[in-house]
Order: sequence, then structure tokens, then C-alpha cells
Amino acid sequence: MVNRDGVNTRRAIGVNGKVPIPPVVATIGDTVYMNVHNSLDKPTSIHAHGLFQNGTNAMDGPAFVTQCPIPPGKSFTYIYKLMQSGTFWIHGHTSHQNSDGLRAVFIVRDGHQSPYKYKYDESIILYFEDWYKEEFAQRAADTMDPNKPFPPPHGYGTGLINGYNGNEVKPIHFKPNKTYRIHLVNMGSLYSVKVSLPGHNISVVEVDGIYTEPLEVDLIDIATAQRYSILVKTHDTADFNYRFNITMHVDFFPYSPGKSPITYMGDIIYNDDAPFKSIPQVNKPLLVELNDIYLRPLDGEPALPVDRSMEIVLSNGKFSNGLNLDMLNNITYKESPVPSLYTALSMGSLAMNSQVYGPQSNAVVLRHNEVTEFVIHNPSNLPHPFHMHGHAFQITEYGFSNKDYPQSPSPCLPPPTLYAQGAPIKRDTLVVPAFRRRSKK
Repeated sequence: MVNRDGVNTRRAIGVNGKVPIPPVVATIGDTVYMNVHNSLDKPTSIHAHGLFQNGTNAMDGPAFVTQCPIPPGKSFTYIYKLMQSGTFWIHGHTSHQNSDGLRAVFIVRDGHQSPYKYKYDESIILYFEDWYKEEFAQRAADTMDPNKPFPPPHGYGTGLINGYNGNEVKPIHFKPNKTYRIHLVNMGSLYSVKVSLPGHNISVVEVDGIYTEPLEVDLIDIATAQRYSILVKTHDTADFNYRFNITMHVDFFPYSPGKSPITYMGDIIYNDDAPFKSIPQVNKPLLVELNDIYLRPLDGEPALPVDRSMEIVLSNGKFSNGLNLDMLNNITYKESPVPSLYTALSMGSLAMNSQVYGPQSNAVVLRHNEVTEFVIHNPSNLPHPFHMHGHAFQITEYGFSNKDYPQSPSPCLPPPTLYAQGAPIKRDTLVVPAFRRRSKK
């Protein structure tokens, strides 16, 4: 039993007696052996979020997709051959276990290969979680229950920053005239996180394990499962201390003062005896907020020629019993009784037929080295993160061509369709913006 939010004591999932689970740090070229012994009372599995697992699909972790889950009392060893570097995270991929604490930051250092190796002096990790007073399985059941209000009365969680209640966040210590690489990781379940360091310049240099050309911004909105590295140049003197702001928000809960959104403030300490610098508040339209479409990959890879295009439509439907379920292309996903990887390896030529994976697996069969364009439509009024295992995809377009129907993750971003100019950014988790109708005048 743990008390992570300072208010409620409940069960949580830890590793080797530790909650939260400490970050895992390795170096590109390493092979990590992670022996998982399941001491839970339910099956489990582990996913290393962002690792491609090219040729090692059985190590990817989603239960009934690439493996059978690990039964209670049994063990399984994951083997990660680290061919990528950057900011990742590890989490449970069975039921809601990641939301109950089975999650940890995973940093893969570059060794001598980093293009930014000599651009910073030290690195810092800031990771974010949302935490709820009840176990997440109960929360999910209450949310889906047609006889209960949405959002549930207990729907708002507490923000955790580096494992601590956001109201008790530990300070960041800066030294003058240094450059810090800060790894930002949103390991939450529902909340997006806005990060700003007033009084300091922020340059984005990595997203989801992909190095970028430096892009200076004031504010970064990090959706669930997204990761960033930023470079922060400190001031030349230690005459003042500063604050940093972390705002956690969830778009499908109504605005509720003190609950959602909620802003936590932390201290940036240069000198324990120095006063805090007063930073004038800037109107939001004047802040430069990050948008994926303006990022450029450092490798400069141009947009790939498309071999075929597919559409994905996100939707939500209410069934005759009142139950609300989310769907992709009008299908609600249901786990197959046999892991899909096992089916693919045992069906011979039939493995290219999507029907063999089950009608509710919603399988898409891709050909090797084929470039597939996915056009993702979100007709709801709720933005939603979209993650693809085993791949980093190029983001070539955001929004609508019909300017009467703007779509944007932030009101201060331009609403019409935005096209990548030059080399499009690659990442493994994006936000599909909500459909919002502009009122006509």
C-alpha cells in the first residue's frame, strides 16, 4: 500500500520493492536483459515504448499481439538490443497496470554518436504521471458504466512530477553559464502536460528518440506517451532563482477550478540565498507553442514517396445497453485468443490475409518496406494521442483544407491545414487534433 498523492492510500505496482520505479539508463549498443517475475495476482507484460524491435517482435510486449501475458508466479526475460538512442519509457501492456504504477523512464545514451554530445554539460529527467485515488480498472469501469455520470465525480486525478505530488515538486538546480539537456516524459494515462521555464530559452532537440534541428519555443504541450529533449542555457550569474510551470489538463473533462487544468510551480535554484526573479506574465497568443509540423528531423530525410494510402476514422458509439465504446473504422478492438504474431508465423501465405487475425483485431497487413500513408480523421471534439509500435512515422499534414472547420490542439495555433515544409518530422506518438467547428459570422 502506498500514498503517492499525499491524500489516498491504495495498492500500486512496484518493481523490486520500489514505487515509483527508478529510471532505466543504458547506452546505444548495449543489450538489456530484463527478467520479469510476475508477483501480481493477474497476468502482465512489458512494453519498451519507442523501441523498434526490428526482427525482435516477440520482445515488444503487448499481450495477445506479440506474446501471451506472463501468468502470476511465472517469469519472462525481455531482451532489448539497443540500436536507438534517446528518450523512451517502459510500461505494463496488460490491462491498466501502467496506470497503477508499472511504468518507468528509459534513457538510451548516445555514447560517442550524439550530434549534441558537446552541446550540453549535464542532463536532467522530468517525468509526469497522473494518479487516482482508486485503482484504474475501477475508474475505467465507472467511466464506461452507462448508469453513472461522465466524467465520474472522482474523475480528476493528481499530477505527479518525478514521483512526487505536483504541490511538493522538488526543485531543479542550475549552475550559471551551463547548458542542460532535460528529458521530458509524459507517462500519464489521461493528462497532457504543458511545460514552460519562464526566463529561460528552450530549444527542442529530440522527440520520441528522433533528433531534430533546434527549435526555440516558450511552451511544450506533451501528450500521453510523448517524449522530448530540450536544451536550456542558464544565466551567466546566480543572482536570481526562477520558477518553472507544469500545467496538467485533460480535454474531455469539463473545466473545473483546482482540478482540471491545474498548474504546479517548481523552483529553479541557482543560489539558495538568492531572491526569485519576477517574470512578467505573457499573454498566451504571444507565447510560441510547439507544433509538430514546424519541427525538422536532423537527418533531413525528405517526405517518402507513398505506395498506398489508408484512412483511419476515430469514433465513439453508444450501444443499446447504453455502453460507450471507442472505435477505429467502426470496429472496437478485442484481443485475439491467440497472439497475432503466433498467427502470422504459423499461417504461411494466409498470414497476408487480415481476416485470419480475427474480426475484432482490426488487423492491417503491411508489406515489407512498403510506404503506407495513414490519413487519420478525428470527427469528435476530443483530441487523442496516436502511437504506432515498431515505427517512427513522418507527419506531413495537420488539419483541414476547408477553413470553415478549423482543427488545432491549441487555440493559439493557426487553424487551417498545415503542411510540412521540407523534411517532415518523424516520431512514434502524435496528437490527432479535435474537430472544432468555427462559428460563422
